[in-house]
Amino acid sequence: MVKRFPAVVLCILTAAGLAGQAAAQSDPALSFPTRPIRLVIPFAPGGGNDILARVLAPKMAAALGQPVVVENKPGAQGIIGVELVMKSPPDGYTVLVGPSGPMTGNPAIYTKLPYDPIRDFVPVTMIGSIPLILVVNSSLPVKSVQELVAYAKAHPKSVNYSSVAALFQLTSELFNQKTGTHFQQIPYKSSGDAVNAVISGEVTIMFSDPPPAAGQIKTGRLRGLAISTPNRHPSWPNIPTLAETGISDMAFVTWFGLFLPANTPASIARKLRDEVARAISLPDVRERFAALGVDPSGMPGDQFGKVLAADIARWTAVAKAANIKAD
Repeated sequence: MVKRFPAVVLCILTAAGLAGQAAAQSDPALSFPTRPIRLVIPFAPGGGNDILARVLAPKMAAALGQPVVVENKPGAQGIIGVELVMKSPPDGYTVLVGPSGPMTGNPAIYTKLPYDPIRDFVPVTMIGSIPLILVVNSSLPVKSVQELVAYAKAHPKSVNYSSVAALFQLTSELFNQKTGTHFQQIPYKSSGDAVNAVISGEVTIMFSDPPPAAGQIKTGRLRGLAISTPNRHPSWPNIPTLAETGISDMAFVTWFGLFLPANTPASIARKLRDEVARAISLPDVRERFAALGVDPSGMPGDQFGKVLAADIARWTAVAKAANIKAD
Protein backbone atom coordinates (compact mmCIF):
# COMPACT_ATOMS: atom_id res chain seq x y z
CA MET A 1 0.00 0.00 0.00
CA VAL A 2 1.44 3.36 -1.03
CA LYS A 3 1.36 5.94 1.75
CA ARG A 4 0.16 9.32 0.61
CA PHE A 5 1.13 12.48 2.48
CA PRO A 6 -1.49 15.13 3.04
CA ALA A 7 -1.17 18.08 0.67
CA VAL A 8 -0.31 20.39 3.54
CA VAL A 9 2.65 18.18 4.52
CA LEU A 10 3.93 18.13 0.95
CA CYS A 11 3.69 21.90 0.83
CA ILE A 12 5.70 22.19 4.04
CA LEU A 13 8.39 19.82 2.77
CA THR A 14 8.59 21.62 -0.56
CA ALA A 15 8.84 24.99 1.17
CA ALA A 16 11.57 23.68 3.47
CA GLY A 17 13.53 22.38 0.48
CA LEU A 18 13.21 25.66 -1.38
CA ALA A 19 14.23 27.55 1.75
CA GLY A 20 17.32 25.35 2.09
CA GLN A 21 18.24 25.99 -1.53
CA ALA A 22 17.72 29.72 -1.09
CA ALA A 23 19.89 29.73 2.05
CA ALA A 24 22.68 27.88 0.23
CA GLN A 25 22.49 30.37 -2.63
CA SER A 26 22.51 33.39 -0.31
CA ASP A 27 25.35 31.96 1.79
CA PRO A 28 27.72 29.89 -0.38
CA ALA A 29 29.81 29.02 2.66
CA LEU A 30 27.08 26.66 3.88
CA SER A 31 28.06 24.11 1.23
CA PHE A 32 31.73 25.09 0.91
CA PRO A 33 33.93 23.17 0.23
CA THR A 34 32.73 20.29 -1.91
CA ARG A 35 36.06 19.57 -3.63
CA PRO A 36 39.79 20.03 -2.96
CA ILE A 37 41.19 23.49 -2.22
CA ARG A 38 44.47 24.67 -3.75
CA LEU A 39 46.91 26.75 -1.73
CA VAL A 40 49.09 28.42 -4.35
CA ILE A 41 52.65 29.32 -3.32
CA PRO A 42 54.21 31.81 -5.78
CA PHE A 43 57.72 30.46 -5.16
CA ALA A 44 59.58 27.16 -5.43
CA PRO A 45 59.48 24.63 -2.56
CA GLY A 46 61.68 25.26 0.46
CA GLY A 47 60.85 28.87 1.24
CA GLY A 48 59.21 30.16 4.40
CA ASN A 49 55.64 30.48 3.15
CA ASP A 50 55.92 27.06 1.48
CA ILE A 51 57.06 25.40 4.73
CA LEU A 52 54.32 27.02 6.79
CA ALA A 53 51.59 26.36 4.23
CA ARG A 54 52.45 22.67 4.46
CA VAL A 55 52.08 22.89 8.24
CA LEU A 56 48.61 24.43 7.92
CA ALA A 57 47.25 22.42 4.97
CA PRO A 58 46.52 19.13 6.79
CA LYS A 59 44.96 20.98 9.74
CA MET A 60 42.63 22.87 7.41
CA ALA A 61 41.79 19.72 5.46
CA ALA A 62 40.82 17.84 8.62
CA ALA A 63 38.35 20.55 9.61
CA LEU A 64 36.96 21.34 6.16
CA GLY A 65 36.50 17.72 5.13
CA GLN A 66 38.25 18.16 1.78
CA PRO A 67 41.91 17.87 0.73
CA VAL A 68 43.94 21.09 0.91
CA VAL A 69 46.71 20.80 -1.68
CA VAL A 70 49.83 22.97 -1.73
CA GLU A 71 50.91 23.92 -5.26
CA ASN A 72 54.13 25.79 -6.06
CA LYS A 73 53.91 28.19 -9.01
CA PRO A 74 57.27 29.99 -9.02
CA GLY A 75 58.60 32.55 -11.45
CA ALA A 76 59.02 36.25 -12.16
CA GLN A 77 59.39 37.41 -8.54
CA GLY A 78 56.17 35.65 -7.56
CA ILE A 79 54.14 37.29 -10.33
CA ILE A 80 53.23 34.02 -12.09
CA GLY A 81 51.63 32.46 -9.02
CA VAL A 82 49.87 35.64 -7.92
CA GLU A 83 48.44 36.25 -11.38
CA LEU A 84 47.23 32.65 -11.57
CA VAL A 85 45.13 33.14 -8.44
CA MET A 86 43.89 36.55 -9.60
CA LYS A 87 42.51 34.96 -12.79
CA SER A 88 40.94 31.99 -10.99
CA PRO A 89 37.19 31.76 -10.37
CA PRO A 90 36.20 33.67 -7.20
CA ASP A 91 34.79 30.59 -5.49
CA GLY A 92 37.29 29.92 -2.68
CA TYR A 93 38.92 26.88 -4.25
CA THR A 94 42.10 28.65 -5.39
CA VAL A 95 43.80 30.52 -2.55
CA LEU A 96 47.01 32.53 -2.63
CA VAL A 97 49.46 32.11 0.23
CA GLY A 98 50.85 35.57 -0.34
CA PRO A 99 54.04 36.76 1.30
CA SER A 100 54.59 40.48 1.62
CA GLY A 101 57.24 40.42 -1.13
CA PRO A 102 54.98 40.01 -4.17
CA MET A 103 52.08 41.76 -2.46
CA THR A 104 53.88 44.90 -1.24
CA GLY A 105 57.39 44.84 -2.75
CA ASN A 106 56.39 44.17 -6.36
CA PRO A 107 53.99 47.13 -6.51
CA ALA A 108 56.89 49.29 -5.33
CA ILE A 109 59.25 48.37 -8.18
CA TYR A 110 57.05 47.33 -11.12
CA THR A 111 55.26 50.05 -13.07
CA LYS A 112 53.42 47.51 -15.26
CA LEU A 113 52.50 44.88 -12.70
CA PRO A 114 49.69 42.66 -14.09
CA TYR A 115 47.83 42.69 -10.78
CA ASP A 116 46.85 45.20 -8.13
CA PRO A 117 47.05 43.65 -4.63
CA ILE A 118 44.28 45.91 -3.32
CA ARG A 119 41.91 45.94 -6.28
CA ASP A 120 42.29 42.32 -7.46
CA PHE A 121 42.27 40.41 -4.16
CA VAL A 122 40.29 39.86 -1.00
CA PRO A 123 42.62 39.80 2.04
CA VAL A 124 41.42 36.84 4.11
CA THR A 125 43.77 36.81 7.08
CA MET A 126 47.37 37.40 8.06
CA ILE A 127 48.73 33.98 9.00
CA GLY A 128 51.87 35.18 10.70
CA SER A 129 54.64 37.76 10.73
CA ILE A 130 58.34 37.13 10.54
CA PRO A 131 61.52 39.16 10.80
CA LEU A 132 64.34 39.05 8.30
CA ILE A 133 67.73 37.91 9.54
CA LEU A 134 70.96 39.13 7.99
CA VAL A 135 72.98 35.94 7.52
CA VAL A 136 76.47 35.12 6.22
CA ASN A 137 78.39 31.92 5.69
CA SER A 138 79.97 31.00 9.02
CA SER A 139 83.34 30.70 7.28
CA LEU A 140 83.27 34.36 6.27
CA PRO A 141 85.70 36.26 8.51
CA VAL A 142 83.05 38.59 9.97
CA LYS A 143 81.18 38.28 13.25
CA SER A 144 79.27 41.56 13.35
CA VAL A 145 77.58 44.02 11.02
CA GLN A 146 80.43 46.46 11.55
CA GLU A 147 82.95 43.82 10.42
CA LEU A 148 80.72 42.94 7.46
CA VAL A 149 80.61 46.57 6.34
CA ALA A 150 84.37 46.83 6.61
CA TYR A 151 84.79 43.59 4.64
CA ALA A 152 82.39 44.81 1.92
CA LYS A 153 84.23 48.10 1.52
CA ALA A 154 87.54 46.22 1.25
CA HIS A 155 86.10 43.89 -1.44
CA PRO A 156 83.59 46.11 -3.30
CA LYS A 157 83.64 44.11 -6.57
CA SER A 158 83.14 40.66 -5.06
CA VAL A 159 80.36 41.10 -2.47
CA ASN A 160 76.78 40.28 -3.35
CA TYR A 161 73.45 39.23 -1.88
CA SER A 162 70.83 36.65 -2.75
CA SER A 163 67.19 37.66 -3.03
CA VAL A 164 64.03 35.83 -3.97
CA ALA A 165 61.49 38.65 -4.16
CA ALA A 166 61.23 42.41 -4.35
CA LEU A 167 61.09 42.86 -0.60
CA PHE A 168 64.39 41.03 -0.10
CA GLN A 169 65.92 43.25 -2.78
CA LEU A 170 64.50 46.43 -1.27
CA THR A 171 65.79 45.47 2.18
CA SER A 172 69.27 44.70 0.85
CA GLU A 173 69.43 47.90 -1.18
CA LEU A 174 68.29 49.89 1.83
CA PHE A 175 71.14 48.25 3.76
CA ASN A 176 73.51 49.41 1.00
CA GLN A 177 72.21 52.96 1.34
CA LYS A 178 72.48 52.97 5.11
CA THR A 179 76.02 51.55 5.21
CA GLY A 180 77.60 52.89 2.03
CA THR A 181 78.25 49.36 0.74
CA HIS A 182 77.72 47.98 -2.77
CA PHE A 183 76.42 44.42 -2.44
CA GLN A 184 75.12 43.28 -5.85
CA GLN A 185 71.87 41.37 -6.30
CA ILE A 186 71.81 37.70 -7.34
CA PRO A 187 68.17 36.53 -7.77
CA TYR A 188 66.92 33.03 -6.86
CA LYS A 189 63.58 31.24 -7.20
CA SER A 190 63.00 30.44 -3.53
CA SER A 191 64.26 31.34 -0.08
CA GLY A 192 65.62 27.82 0.22
CA ASP A 193 67.73 28.26 -2.92
CA ALA A 194 68.85 31.70 -1.78
CA VAL A 195 69.93 30.42 1.63
CA ASN A 196 71.80 27.52 0.04
CA ALA A 197 73.66 30.03 -2.10
CA VAL A 198 75.01 31.68 1.05
CA ILE A 199 75.97 28.30 2.51
CA SER A 200 77.79 27.27 -0.67
CA GLY A 201 79.63 30.57 -0.92
CA GLU A 202 77.95 31.66 -4.16
CA VAL A 203 76.84 34.88 -2.47
CA THR A 204 78.06 36.86 0.52
CA ILE A 205 74.90 37.73 2.46
CA MET A 206 71.15 37.40 2.54
CA PHE A 207 68.32 39.00 4.46
CA SER A 208 66.51 35.72 5.02
CA ASP A 209 63.12 34.79 6.38
CA PRO A 210 63.72 32.46 9.36
CA PRO A 211 62.15 29.15 8.20
CA PRO A 212 64.82 28.14 5.65
CA ALA A 213 67.66 29.65 7.72
CA ALA A 214 66.68 28.54 11.24
CA GLY A 215 68.22 25.08 11.16
CA GLN A 216 71.33 26.31 9.36
CA ILE A 217 71.99 28.95 12.03
CA LYS A 218 71.52 26.40 14.80
CA THR A 219 73.95 23.95 13.18
CA GLY A 220 76.51 26.71 12.62
CA ARG A 221 76.51 26.67 8.83
CA LEU A 222 75.15 30.21 8.84
CA ARG A 223 75.85 33.11 11.19
CA GLY A 224 73.09 35.56 12.02
CA LEU A 225 74.46 39.10 12.31
CA ALA A 226 71.29 41.15 12.83
CA ILE A 227 67.50 40.93 12.85
CA SER A 228 64.96 43.39 11.44
CA THR A 229 62.57 43.56 14.41
CA PRO A 230 62.41 46.71 16.58
CA ASN A 231 63.46 44.63 19.61
CA ARG A 232 65.34 41.36 19.94
CA HIS A 233 63.17 38.45 18.98
CA PRO A 234 62.50 35.82 21.67
CA SER A 235 63.35 33.06 19.19
CA TRP A 236 66.71 34.70 18.45
CA PRO A 237 67.78 36.42 21.69
CA ASN A 238 71.47 36.39 20.76
CA ILE A 239 71.02 38.16 17.44
CA PRO A 240 71.10 41.98 17.81
CA THR A 241 68.64 44.26 16.05
CA LEU A 242 69.83 46.38 13.16
CA ALA A 243 69.33 49.42 15.39
CA GLU A 244 71.71 47.92 17.96
CA THR A 245 74.36 47.64 15.25
CA GLY A 246 74.02 51.35 14.50
CA ILE A 247 71.65 51.18 11.53
CA SER A 248 68.55 53.27 12.15
CA ASP A 249 65.13 53.23 10.44
CA MET A 250 65.29 49.62 9.29
CA ALA A 251 62.94 48.06 11.83
CA PHE A 252 60.12 46.06 10.23
CA VAL A 253 58.58 42.61 9.92
CA THR A 254 57.37 40.76 6.87
CA TRP A 255 54.26 38.63 6.77
CA PHE A 256 52.36 36.04 4.80
CA GLY A 257 48.64 35.64 4.52
CA LEU A 258 45.73 34.21 2.58
CA PHE A 259 44.23 36.07 -0.38
CA LEU A 260 41.29 35.21 -2.63
CA PRO A 261 40.39 36.60 -6.05
CA ALA A 262 38.27 39.76 -5.97
CA ASN A 263 34.51 39.18 -5.75
CA THR A 264 34.85 35.95 -3.76
CA PRO A 265 31.81 35.78 -1.44
CA ALA A 266 32.56 37.31 1.95
CA SER A 267 31.11 34.28 3.76
CA ILE A 268 33.66 31.97 2.10
CA ALA A 269 36.48 34.33 3.05
CA ARG A 270 35.23 34.32 6.64
CA LYS A 271 35.05 30.53 6.71
CA LEU A 272 38.65 30.21 5.53
CA ARG A 273 39.75 32.89 7.98
CA ASP A 274 38.08 31.05 10.86
CA GLU A 275 39.75 27.78 9.90
CA VAL A 276 43.18 29.40 9.72
CA ALA A 277 42.62 31.05 13.11
CA ARG A 278 41.63 27.68 14.55
CA ALA A 279 44.63 25.93 12.99
CA ILE A 280 47.21 28.42 14.23
CA SER A 281 45.79 28.18 17.74
CA LEU A 282 46.66 24.47 17.93
CA PRO A 283 49.61 23.78 20.27
CA ASP A 284 51.59 21.72 17.76
CA VAL A 285 51.19 24.39 15.06
CA ARG A 286 52.24 27.18 17.42
CA GLU A 287 55.23 25.10 18.49
CA ARG A 288 56.21 24.61 14.86
CA PHE A 289 55.79 28.32 14.12
CA ALA A 290 57.88 29.27 17.15
CA ALA A 291 60.66 26.91 16.09
CA LEU A 292 60.83 28.78 12.80
CA GLY A 293 60.71 32.25 14.35
CA VAL A 294 57.18 32.97 13.12
CA ASP A 295 54.73 34.96 15.21
CA PRO A 296 51.20 33.62 14.52
CA SER A 297 48.62 36.28 13.77
CA GLY A 298 45.11 35.40 12.60
CA MET A 299 44.45 39.09 11.88
CA PRO A 300 41.02 39.55 10.27
CA GLY A 301 40.78 40.59 6.65
CA ASP A 302 39.72 44.21 7.17
CA GLN A 303 42.70 44.95 9.43
CA PHE A 304 44.99 42.96 7.16
CA GLY A 305 43.90 45.12 4.23
CA LYS A 306 45.02 48.25 6.07
CA VAL A 307 48.44 46.71 6.78
CA LEU A 308 48.71 45.77 3.10
CA ALA A 309 48.03 49.34 1.95
CA ALA A 310 50.43 50.88 4.49
CA ASP A 311 53.26 48.51 3.55
CA ILE A 312 52.83 49.19 -0.16
CA ALA A 313 53.20 52.91 0.56
CA ARG A 314 56.31 52.33 2.70
CA TRP A 315 58.19 50.17 0.20
CA THR A 316 57.19 52.37 -2.71
CA ALA A 317 58.94 55.25 -0.94
CA VAL A 318 62.07 53.10 -0.43
CA ALA A 319 62.12 52.05 -4.09
CA LYS A 320 61.73 55.64 -5.25
CA ALA A 321 64.58 56.82 -3.05
CA ALA A 322 66.81 54.01 -4.32
CA ASN A 323 65.63 54.42 -7.95
CA ILE A 324 64.80 50.70 -8.09
CA LYS A 325 62.72 49.71 -11.11
CA ALA A 326 62.13 46.22 -12.39
CA ASP A 327 60.42 47.03 -15.72
